[in-house]
Order: sequence, then structure tokens, then C-alpha cells
Amino acid sequence: MNLTDWIGRSETVTDTATPTPYAALSAMLDGPAERPAVGTPLPPLWHWLYFLPLHRQSEIGPDGHAKRGGFLPPVPLPRRMWAGSQFHFHRPIRIGDRLKRVSRIENITEKSGRSGCLVFVKVRHEVSRNDAAAPSLTEFHDIVYRGPPRPEDKAPPPIAAPANAEWQQEWTPDDVLLFRYSALTFNGHRIHYDRRYVTEVEGYPGLVVHGPLIATLLLDLLRHKRADAELVEFRFRAVRPIFDVNKFSVCGAPDPDGNIHLWARDHEGWLTMDATAVTK
Repeated sequence: MNLTDWIGRSETVTDTATPTPYAALSAMLDGPAERPAVGTPLPPLWHWLYFLPLHRQSEIGPDGHAKRGGFLPPVPLPRRMWAGSQFHFHRPIRIGDRLKRVSRIENITEKSGRSGCLVFVKVRHEVSRNDAAAPSLTEFHDIVYRGPPRPEDKAPPPIAAPANAEWQQEWTPDDVLLFRYSALTFNGHRIHYDRRYVTEVEGYPGLVVHGPLIATLLLDLLRHKRADAELVEFRFRAVRPIFDVNKFSVCGAPDPDGNIHLWARDHEGWLTMDATAVTK
């Protein structure tokens, strides 16, 4: 089996931007729960409410994800994490739009780290609306696969979060918040809701907060602090996991170059996600 044979594979999925998922995520973020009118633009990253992974129950693997070897390559490593993403926002996606997402495996690389073998998979997504030829959104999704936990594994040294936040908001990642986000995105990954599995099988100290949820909270902070800013690009990198056993904060500040620096920090002040937003 050669994993690089999966490079270039593609899949196409269609959906409609319906109002109920929008209202449900807004309610989860403690915002208005009213269903938006047709034509309302989706906030950035809320396209993740659509194109849900509709795998049959018999197709689900032991970690709650679909068994490997379909669109994604059959990486023989048990632990999977969302390492980061990069986005280009070309034009708004609106409630009522007919959507199409074309996904392609861009690259697969194998590396050896301090915790053993790592496999990185980069997926390119292009989302278009209402039969348009040009995409409204281009997204690159970085996935990392890791081996099982080992007694000798050591966590990488933590990085202190920036101390210059102009905006910040604290969040409590309890079981209900994580369950609701998993439900909204039809994400069966057990590390987000199955405490026995995440602690006994994957070796983490608690439920893992979804990387996409943290990224969504970062842009939610920006959206409320800079309501007039039009997002052009966004990129984030997961630095350190956040678990449900402690609170965390999302923070932001303008950079001297005119971009917006956004980050998440844990209860000890360590950097957990680093992000940059480009606006106009």
C-alpha cells in the first residue's frame, strides 16, 4: 500500500445552506436563536455546518470517524487531529444558496517526530454557490495522524501566549458545549465526547476541544470586535490541545502590518492556537 497513491483523489458533495444549522450554532455561541432570512450571509467558517460526513453506521471505525481508505487514505496510525487550515474568502455564502464542495487530496507526507511516525494529509476544498464556475471559498485542511501513546512520550515544551491582547473572551468547554458542536457538525470522533475512550485509549487527560470550534470562536471574537471588517484570508495552526477540564480564552489584537493576530490560550497562559486574519 502506497499512501501517495491517494494524492489527486477527489470527491464532490452538494448541499443547501439552510437556516436551522445557522440558528443552532448561534444559540450554542450564546447568540440569537432565530432562523435567519434567505440571503443572510454566513459568518466565516460556518460553512462547516454543511457538507456533513454522512457515513453509514457500518462504515464507522473504532475512533468514531469513518473507516479509512475511501476518500482519505488508509493511514495505519490510530490518532487523528486537525493540525490547521488556510482560507481564501472570495465572495459571501448566503442562506438559501445551493452549494457544491469539490475536495482533492493535495499532498501526503510522512515524518518522524519525537513521538514516533507522523503522517500529514493536506486536503483542498473549493466551495461554490448556485452553479457558479468560480468558488466562493477555498480551504486547505491539514490533518495529522499519530501513533498510539507510549509511556516514554513527552509533550513538546509549551509556548507562552502573547500578552498584548486587546480583546479576549473566556470559554468553559464543558461536556454539553462539545457534544452540541459534535452534533452540529455530525462529528463522531470519540475524543470530543467519550471520556473513557479519550483517557484510556488515546491517553489524553480529558475531552479534547475541537480545533474547528476554537477557530470559529476566534473569528466570532473578531466579528464582534470589528463588525465592519471584511475577511479576505484566514489561517490557523493548532499548537497545543485544549481539554474540557479547564477554561480557556480566545484573544486578539491588530498587528503593525494591518492584519489581525488571533490566538487561544489555556488556563496556564500557554498558547494553544495561533491564527492570522487578513481583512479589508
